[in-house]
Amino acid sequence: MNRVERGRAAKRLATDEHAAVHRVAALLLDYPDEELVAQLPAIHEVVSGMSARFRDPLTRLVSHLARVDVREAAAHYVATFDHRKRCCLFLTYYAHGDTRNRGVALVTFKQAYRAAGVELAQDELPDHLCVVLEFAATTDRVEGIRLLLAHRAGLELLRIALLEARSPYADALVAVCGTLPPLEGDELEAVARLAADGPPEEEVGLDPYSIPQHQGA
Repeated sequence: MNRVERGRAAKRLATDEHAAVHRVAALLLDYPDEELVAQLPAIHEVVSGMSARFRDPLTRLVSHLARVDVREAAAHYVATFDHRKRCCLFLTYYAHGDTRNRGVALVTFKQAYRAAGVELAQDELPDHLCVVLEFAATTDRVEGIRLLLAHRAGLELLRIALLEARSPYADALVAVCGTLPPLEGDELEAVARLAADGPPEEEVGLDPYSIPQHQGA
């Protein structure tokens, strides 16, 4: 899918329900803390009004986070997203790894945000999935979905990796990927190739864009 095709698809997919899915997923995929736990009843209420294909997986994740101790949830989050390369929440990592090419890809995200009047905090990388989903849900639906489509292979690998790890967070990716068109042709090949080869190996390094680690619970 080229840029023009992604733009057309994004316009078709920029629905209210998809925006709600992206907003909820952005919250649920963030580092779990007491603030998130306090929001779970309100999130559950939003999820309960969605179509079954989104409601069911997101309800499972909400229920899980409401049930487990927040320290246990935080430990699982770190073990999943910080210690598993195939469960990285930074979308450009899948296409570029920790190479200098990733810096160019990050600029694309920053330009999209600035065009919509959004400036990120200094310590916030623009390709973090929660940031992209929040942008798609609350600022620019079409451009946000276009960014997701541009990194579809990485999203799908993340979904597959979380399912294989039997992580409850897989349900958030199932819902997010459900807002996008079915994979076909070159996209299927890209996912298979990425699953087989993984992200590019480090070349010279990209210290300014290294993936931050969470500091435990």
